[in-house]
Amino acid sequence: MRSATITRKTAETQINVEVNLDGTGAYDTQTGVGFFDHMLDQLARHSLIDMTIRCDGDTHIDDHHSVEDVGIALGQALTQALGDKRGIRRYGACLLPMDDALVRAALDLSGRPYLVWNVDMPTQKIGHFDTELVREFFQALSTHGGITLHVDALHGINSHHIAEAAFKAVARALRDAVETDARKSDAVPSTKGAL
Repeated sequence: MRSATITRKTAETQINVEVNLDGTGAYDTQTGVGFFDHMLDQLARHSLIDMTIRCDGDTHIDDHHSVEDVGIALGQALTQALGDKRGIRRYGACLLPMDDALVRAALDLSGRPYLVWNVDMPTQKIGHFDTELVREFFQALSTHGGITLHVDALHGINSHHIAEAAFKAVARALRDAVETDARKSDAVPSTKGAL
């Protein structure tokens, strides 16, 4: 089973993340940040990666450390669960509509982290949640997951819809990328022989 557990403890957060790449999209998320929990639930559900996430963070200051550190821990968990990446499809992409929003995500589980983020949020807040933290999460996930990730919002007037479409698009792309390639299940998907 391709699974992993990561525990991360700092002066700002205490986090435990469990993932199962061969799951059904089951989720149990408690970060203390309501909107972020909703987004992580979407990430699990649409990637079909089972996720259990617990975060006790310094939200009395703000949500930044919790969101970023969950991204770090989740990226590390994905890396650990993927192992040598033998047999994966490696690449994934999705063009996802959600009402007024249309978001494109494309990714490569290359081991070379790089984020291209072309997403403008019309508002600074979604409820109490800072919209700039959406990018912070994906930056941390990309960096610590070794993911080349491109996210582009092509349309959108509602920040909630844009953010949710981004999480769902990345989830769908991730689902494709971590899937086992039935035609090459014994090979690392690179001419180098390693990722």
